[in-house]
Amino acid sequence: MDKRLRHLAGLRYFEAAARLKSYSKAADELFVSQAAVSQTIRRLEDELSCKLFVRKGRNMELTQRGETLLCHVSKGFNQIVSGLNIIQNEPIEGLLKVNAPPSFSSRWLMPRLWKFSVAYPDIPIRIITSCHSLDLEHGEVDVAIWQGEKEVDESVLHKELLMHEPIYPFCSPELAKSMQFAHPKQLLDCWLIHYDSSSFQWSQWFESQQLAMNKNAVQWMEVSTFDLAMSAVIAGHGVCLASDCLASDFVERGMLVKPFDLGLTPGVQFNLFTATESPRRERIQAFTDWLKQEMKDS
Repeated sequence: MDKRLRHLAGLRYFEAAARLKSYSKAADELFVSQAAVSQTIRRLEDELSCKLFVRKGRNMELTQRGETLLCHVSKGFNQIVSGLNIIQNEPIEGLLKVNAPPSFSSRWLMPRLWKFSVAYPDIPIRIITSCHSLDLEHGEVDVAIWQGEKEVDESVLHKELLMHEPIYPFCSPELAKSMQFAHPKQLLDCWLIHYDSSSFQWSQWFESQQLAMNKNAVQWMEVSTFDLAMSAVIAGHGVCLASDCLASDFVERGMLVKPFDLGLTPGVQFNLFTATESPRRERIQAFTDWLKQEMKDS
């Protein structure tokens, strides 16, 4: 056995500090003091006879040798975790953490989640609504639903297409009645509600209908979330873009209509990500099976 493996404890501190890019965050994760992290890494550097971090302002950055070591240490720790996961499979009962975009969570997932809870009362669900990628490999979340494309290491994470839908304009029945829509060009005379989405824009929808949109010539309002956009449109304040899955319940309740059944494709895409060797794979499988069946039935 290589004697340098006696540094495993120090390498754990090093990996956390390098991954989190912070001694203080590493200390929080490891439940030790920042001084303990700093001292352990300094001792590791002395024993390896090389600098792993350099200070730049308030930040600690990896040296070239530190980058090289991190690459190999991360792979080694991932292999260890994979082995532990294989032999320590957790029971199906227990907490499941699901990450999904706010719009998908509020408009599609939450209204249906009670069905899963009835079928699996021993699997409580924690919904995390974040547009940032969370760490499946290290158990920060168990299931991630991500809007749009995302490159992942498919040897570590399983990726599959969950949903792909065209994008349509939606407005209130009152607005549709007052405008008496007959041609898509009429939408240029309405307030266009835009929310932050990198997946689709109003200009793309008009272009798909062979229409030019001059942003400086249209009535325009920007909001930060899809829910705010829906609230504005339901109140009669303009038109917004959405997919059927995000707007269908409002349509069923008579609160929204499609002024034109003209969809933008490719539209919105949601992908499903899970860790291939998670110890919680039984409850992950139960949830993803339910999710895909519910998607098929809706």
